[in-house]
Amino acid sequence: MKLVSWNVNGLRACVNKGFTDYFHASGADIFCVQETKLQEGQISLDLGSEVYSYWNYALKKGYSGTAVFTKIKPLMVTYGLGEADSDPEGRVITLEYDGFYLVNVYSPNARRDLSRLELRLEWEEQFRDYLVRLDQDKPVIVCGDLNVAHQEIDLKNAKSNRGNSGFTLEERDKFTKLLKSGFMDTFRYFYPDREEVYSWWSYMSKVRERNIGWRIDYFLVSSRLELLLKAAQVDCHIMGSDHCPVLLELKAIPS
Repeated sequence: MKLVSWNVNGLRACVNKGFTDYFHASGADIFCVQETKLQEGQISLDLGSEVYSYWNYALKKGYSGTAVFTKIKPLMVTYGLGEADSDPEGRVITLEYDGFYLVNVYSPNARRDLSRLELRLEWEEQFRDYLVRLDQDKPVIVCGDLNVAHQEIDLKNAKSNRGNSGFTLEERDKFTKLLKSGFMDTFRYFYPDREEVYSWWSYMSKVRERNIGWRIDYFLVSSRLELLLKAAQVDCHIMGSDHCPVLLELKAIPS
């Protein structure tokens, strides 16, 4: 089974920059996107008759939003983090299958001035609790833009970014806590020491060309799926967004 996750930073713009070509070329069974930045009816997207599409739109126009395009029909689809969470920013979609849950997420940003850090940390606790509850029922595959570089190896200029949004000690500790709750960072499972592999680059001039980036897009899985892991990949060469796609391959569909 092959899965792809991509923060497209505006799906309508990304479609004009090759999204559909990449979608078909990837051969993904499940393709997740974040930051769709649109509302229902604002895009006509023909991905093939065999693809089921699920959308979680933000209430605010042109903001946030997630979607999942899957060739494997789910048993159930839910939005947000449970009944108490209406998910007004369209950040989470969960697909339930026979043998696993697929959670597509666009984590909130703490903002440059850290004005949203407290909200971010509260959300992280809710998100971890949600995943742990799911994991008690079936294994979980989590993908998306988690808006945090976990370790110093996960961004180019770690020293100068300490304490900045996406690399605060608090955000990194929440990520560590999530992993210790029974989850694995699949890219680091295969490449524990690989440097200079990033999934996001600033739009500032020459930043991407010089590979001054951050790895903030992930596939996490329940630890008990370890034996099914086949490959993890970051398609750094794919343009169309300030993020690039990340991929995960499993030897079989969890059952």
